[in-house]
Amino acid sequence: IRVRNAGRTVAARAASWLVGAGWTTWAMTHGPLTWAALGSLATIGVGIGATARSVALYEEAREEEAIAAEQRAIAAELSAERRAIAAEWVERIGRICQIKVRVLAVEMWPTGTGYSLDLEPQGGITYDRIAQYSVQLSADARLPHGCTATAIPGIHQGRAILDVTTVNVLKDDCPYPDDYSPLSVLTGLPWGVRTNGAPVSAYLREQCALVVGPTGSGKTNMIHTILAGFARAQDVLTWVIDLNAGSAGLPWVLPALNGELKTSDDKPVRPGIDWLASTHAEALLMLDAALAVGLHRKKAYQDLLAKADTDLLPISAKIPQILLVIDEGAEILTSSDPQTKQLAKKILEVIRMLRAMGIRTVLTALGATGSVLGNLMIRREAKVRAALTGGESEGMDLGKMFPGRRGLRVEQAPYKGAGFMGTPESPAALFKTWRIKPSQIREITVATSDQHPRLDSVSANAAGPSYARRWDTERTAWMHDLTPTTDTDQADQPPAGGAGTLNLSALREQAGAKPSPDEEVLRQFRAQIDAEFATAPEPRTDNESAPPAGTAGLNLSAHRREREQGPVWLPQVLAAIKATGTEGMKPSAVADLVGKDRKTVRAALQGAVERGQLVYRDNGPHSVYVHPDHA
Repeated sequence: IRVRNAGRTVAARAASWLVGAGWTTWAMTHGPLTWAALGSLATIGVGIGATARSVALYEEAREEEAIAAEQRAIAAELSAERRAIAAEWVERIGRICQIKVRVLAVEMWPTGTGYSLDLEPQGGITYDRIAQYSVQLSADARLPHGCTATAIPGIHQGRAILDVTTVNVLKDDCPYPDDYSPLSVLTGLPWGVRTNGAPVSAYLREQCALVVGPTGSGKTNMIHTILAGFARAQDVLTWVIDLNAGSAGLPWVLPALNGELKTSDDKPVRPGIDWLASTHAEALLMLDAALAVGLHRKKAYQDLLAKADTDLLPISAKIPQILLVIDEGAEILTSSDPQTKQLAKKILEVIRMLRAMGIRTVLTALGATGSVLGNLMIRREAKVRAALTGGESEGMDLGKMFPGRRGLRVEQAPYKGAGFMGTPESPAALFKTWRIKPSQIREITVATSDQHPRLDSVSANAAGPSYARRWDTERTAWMHDLTPTTDTDQADQPPAGGAGTLNLSALREQAGAKPSPDEEVLRQFRAQIDAEFATAPEPRTDNESAPPAGTAGLNLSAHRREREQGPVWLPQVLAAIKATGTEGMKPSAVADLVGKDRKTVRAALQGAVERGQLVYRDNGPHSVYVHPDHA
């Protein structure tokens, strides 16, 4: 009765108790060892057992029926909710898009952050017609900021999937998963998660990749996330080119080279990446090695290709794929510097020639501009594209980044690490890259040390000594060189020429190397001359007016040179402005680029305009400086 059994169950149990008690009483009176007593006991036992089995089956049936009834109630409730959602979106799409659709299914996401509708547009209309009204549909549905209604292709051309996000998952950081299990380039390498919580993967066996993001958008963190996926892959070797002091690859290399990390069995840990280049010379060696490996693989593995009956080199742990990660590589391709042009030429050769032999590239850029995406090779080969917006609209042309994909707006992803990602397998849509911390980089380096493949002997022989000696002491000395590159400490000390000698900081900033002994003697001699005699004025140009008679003073040629040619960082700015094409750059963007205040930058840019090096396009708050070639 307490557990609410059925009446027949209660009656059967009560009857069994009464019959058993009656037989026991009768057997105690007449003796249990008679044939009558034993026969009746057997009969009673069979009867009670059959009755117990019957009522047990009945109780199981009652329980299953109760569960089924509960599920039917839940399903009816869900069906009602889904029918309401379907009816709401049919009306909304018809009113805003002027399209009649039929909802075939509504799927609620397991994460609870939204739902998907399987639509069948009427009249031969495809999904892209609905996709161009994404912003209007999101606003009409009163979705929170960071949530969208995005249409993607359905199971065939006459169907569409409408993903509706109801919870903003882009706002908070998404920690990198603790699962460091092995991956493969053939099955995809995850780079982040979609708004529905599903991971978005990049398939780089045949595709190159392009990642763009302005300063502060989380691009460096995404590079580390990409490197983490490459480190976990058992058939990938990662080569990194970062001309900004190698900062993208140092966290993956230095702890291992310094012996700070150990495996569980106390063995040395291999670096998380296979090669790191921070200078033009080292980058040229790396690119030359990549070209040599790719071209030699084409000849050496002909038998393997014939045996596998394919024209794509079978990638495995024995013959790994080489992925070159080139930080700000898109800027290298558009640079006008002669030394950088050599790198650009070789990068394009790698992209163009070595797809079948398993060598691909991942390029990064500061923005999705015409100068970056104007290269046909990048647009054709880099089909895996990610744009971290960080809310920055300058230089983020999503229409050029994802051609044919409508309804994408920078305002939809104003958070660090959030943006849009598109692959040939997954149309461009919102995503959030994982947040990876330095401690996790160390953990991944240790956990994947035994998983890294070795370069196959055929490729290693083709790469030659430049690859074999990549970790030699003289090649990695720059990683351990902590000597300050600035002369701040020297400015605090008086020169050796005596207290009367001038410490010209303008000249000191231009002198990057330590003076030779001969130069030191000459400097002391000049100091003695300055102390003994008055300082003579330097020759004046025709444009300079002579100082008033009887006026003594110094003619600082270093500052005069700065007035005539601009500061030392101006060539870098001119190259960057030229790379932006007709869009130009704002003074604030230039200030962020060189790390100077806006007043100093404006003065230098105005001087460049007066010298004809730049053209000022006055457009109020949107005024920019443009290179004369694109003015």
